[in-house]
Amino acid sequence: MKQLRNTMKRLLGLALATAIGFTALGFAGAGQADALSKSTADKLVSYADNYLGTPYKFGASTSTTKYFDCSSFTKHVFKKFGYNLPRTAKEQAKVGKYVSKSNLKKGDLVFFKVPSRGNIIGHVGIYVGNGKMIHTYGAGGVKFSSINTTYWKKNYATARRLGA
Repeated sequence: MKQLRNTMKRLLGLALATAIGFTALGFAGAGQADALSKSTADKLVSYADNYLGTPYKFGASTSTTKYFDCSSFTKHVFKKFGYNLPRTAKEQAKVGKYVSKSNLKKGDLVFFKVPSRGNIIGHVGIYVGNGKMIHTYGAGGVKFSSINTTYWKKNYATARRLGA
């Protein structure tokens, strides 16, 4: 009986140490980060919709809404809701909490590698639900795209969630 009790204590200690270790490494709750409230996410996407068709310009200034690049667009939209995102997609990919692709919610930032730039994160969009994002790139400027088309699916990198 005493041996069983000691074994149980060791197992509980090991389980606790493992849980603490995974939490410290950022694995706790992966994909379960607090999302923007439904109301805020709806308003954020509705606000982003106002810019549909706004031209794309690589390296666009963050001080204009006449044109955007992908990260100046997300920076502008999120700023309206009190979030001060960094300037580039690569830096924006470090903000908020990781969320798995299978747990995406409206308002999450979705990030993609750009093969022509050495496969680093170089593109960002705002997830709007049903496998779609609003983003800006190339012809047509700000638009909706499926994240499941061949190009975006192949180059999907990660997603981040900014909490409520």
